[in-house]
Amino acid sequence: MYSYDVVEWGGSLVRRDHPTPVPTGTEVLLKLRYCGVCHSDVHIRDGYFDLGGGKRFHMSERGMKPPVTLGHEPFGTVVAAGPDAGPVPIGADRLVCPWIGCGTCARCLEGQDNHCMAPRWIGIQKPGGYADHLLIPHPRYLVDASGVDPVWAATLACSGLTTYAAVDKLRPIPKEEWVAVIGAGGLGLMAIGMLRALGHERIVAVDVDPAKFEAAKAAGAAAVVSGRDADALQQVQAAAGGPLFGAVDLVNNAPTATLALGAVRKGGHVVLVGLYGGEIPVSLVTIVQRALTIVGSNVGTVKELEAVVDLARQGRLQPIPIEVRSITEVSRTLDELKAGQVTGRVVAKID
Repeated sequence: MYSYDVVEWGGSLVRRDHPTPVPTGTEVLLKLRYCGVCHSDVHIRDGYFDLGGGKRFHMSERGMKPPVTLGHEPFGTVVAAGPDAGPVPIGADRLVCPWIGCGTCARCLEGQDNHCMAPRWIGIQKPGGYADHLLIPHPRYLVDASGVDPVWAATLACSGLTTYAAVDKLRPIPKEEWVAVIGAGGLGLMAIGMLRALGHERIVAVDVDPAKFEAAKAAGAAAVVSGRDADALQQVQAAAGGPLFGAVDLVNNAPTATLALGAVRKGGHVVLVGLYGGEIPVSLVTIVQRALTIVGSNVGTVKELEAVVDLARQGRLQPIPIEVRSITEVSRTLDELKAGQVTGRVVAKID
């Protein structure tokens, strides 16, 4: 088998050849067809996340040491399974839920692998989907996405799941209230589509790139605002006719988090999702007096991914713009994501 690996933090990915793994125990082996390219991999390739105040969270603190194989939106064909895997659909295509925990802690036993303190996430702690084969520890992480275009399905394992879990933290949303989606890249467009799929229409999208406004409106945003404008906060509230019910920040840096917190009404909800990083001063008294709910949302569960796939299968969740590129172009794609030059998503085709 081959993979495209980070061999030096911040460098281009390099093709490497390996023996194809043989599944043992409950393991399942897939021959991959596609893997979505996520903005998170920009930070992971750099080797750190910005925590603000000059602080960084280094990937080495998650046990990562080059060479590592990134890619956490894998879709492929089941080709083999270990003797303890039970009934496994050999020859069938499956979407992989990459957010895999230790399997034995209380969170994992509750089905919340994404909250496990000893994670085995695909493309982070474990080899990922920028490869032609992928080994996963158990068939319970396979999701049947039949009836959904495979290219579209690949994006659901991270961007679809992440936005579903984030939007779900706002529900129920009164129909007359407004929600801001901050960031109109691939994740933001998916969040707009997810809100629409779940029945909410009063959405204002915010982005610093006017080129993304048309895509945001096509995805279902009722209004768009430039985050570069000095009066962006006033524009957001004017579009909504006043302070908003909630905001989902898919960027999550100091300016966007400040905008999100300023835009919502008393009793409002802010869901922080993006990983651009940084920090802001927050008045603790103000949080109390405004009765704000501020919550972080980090990916999701297998059950939630199954719900996302059902929305896509029913046609309620519509595809966002997707470009298919060869896996050989994954480094270029990460460079363009870092520069903010991608509208929608890029999915790597694996030959």
